[in-house]
Amino acid sequence: MPNHSFGKNALSCAVLTLYVLWFGVGSWSSSIIFSQNGPAERWLPRRVPAEATFVGDQVCLVCHRDKVLSLSQSGMGRALETVTDSRVLIANPKMTFRTNPYSYEIRRKDKQSLYSVTDGRETISLPILYALGQGKAGQTYVLQYQDGLYESRVSFYKEVAGLDFTIGQPRTVPSSLKAALGRRLSDQEVLNCFGCHATGAINGGLIHLDKMTPGIRCEACHGPGGQHVSASNAIQPSAELIFNPGRLGGDELSQDFCASCHRVNDEFSLLKSMEVDNVRFQPYRIFLSKCYSDDRRISCTACHDPHEPLKRDAAYYDSKCMACHSLRGSPAAVKRTKALPTCPVSTKDCVLCHMPKIEPPGAHFKFTDHYIRITNQKETYPH
Repeated sequence: MPNHSFGKNALSCAVLTLYVLWFGVGSWSSSIIFSQNGPAERWLPRRVPAEATFVGDQVCLVCHRDKVLSLSQSGMGRALETVTDSRVLIANPKMTFRTNPYSYEIRRKDKQSLYSVTDGRETISLPILYALGQGKAGQTYVLQYQDGLYESRVSFYKEVAGLDFTIGQPRTVPSSLKAALGRRLSDQEVLNCFGCHATGAINGGLIHLDKMTPGIRCEACHGPGGQHVSASNAIQPSAELIFNPGRLGGDELSQDFCASCHRVNDEFSLLKSMEVDNVRFQPYRIFLSKCYSDDRRISCTACHDPHEPLKRDAAYYDSKCMACHSLRGSPAAVKRTKALPTCPVSTKDCVLCHMPKIEPPGAHFKFTDHYIRITNQKETYPH
């Protein structure tokens, strides 16, 4: 891993459309209560204090082996990969793309991949710094060139088994070879990108890539584990010395904690400006749902285990829906259990009808729309 330790105003990373395509990233949360000398009362993934020290998931592995190994293979665990370990780049040693007058190539050489763009007269060729996204939908690349970090103008898409324009990149002819390389990224985008795609990269508002663990690992969500591990090794009470997001209520978990990286309603104007692309922002979409306003048992973890790879079988989620929509028994029993009516059409494959998959233009991937509703077949896209 490159040995970078950048100051707040030094370099930039990961444009908005890049990290929301592969993972979905939100705004900085506003509050944090955390101390290295006391219990982790509150931990927000994107507000890491300067004194935070991470022990690494290999230490967590000693006691939580199954969860650590499962997380490492999940979309969160692989939200950012080193070029050496990128399965996409290993499996695709040569990829090309052309948009007149520029030609692009990503070519594997040993354990590195080179990203090149040429206009036929001049060429810029750079080693890819990091790969963002595990490749289920696609993968975008971070490059370092002269004045900062750049988002690659082209990305890998699994559906086309090759390169195409990165979502959000202009389709117009670039004014120069440098502009054709990609988009230079702002300092805030650097913090946003690595803060939600890696663990330990951001500390006290500064970026420290030399201390980064690729992907979202244990301490990204649970906070630094030093005290927890020390107490556990000493056979002392340790549960209160690590943050457990599972203790949060549905609203706080979904709207505050998970949404700090997956985007929520407080960015309404930004999300509306993205038009059809906002389907990728799960919290924003689900909070539009009548289901959510009627029943706050709905939360991100009600359907998803963040320690495991995402379940993609629609039938898996039937039991999640039926946990609430199971109107049976006496009126008193129904009221006591807060049961809701079952669907008059079917009790199978609920999400196929009520959370349809939608493919934003240019995404080469159908995202599940978390806006739960009775769909209208004539609607082109639900805003």
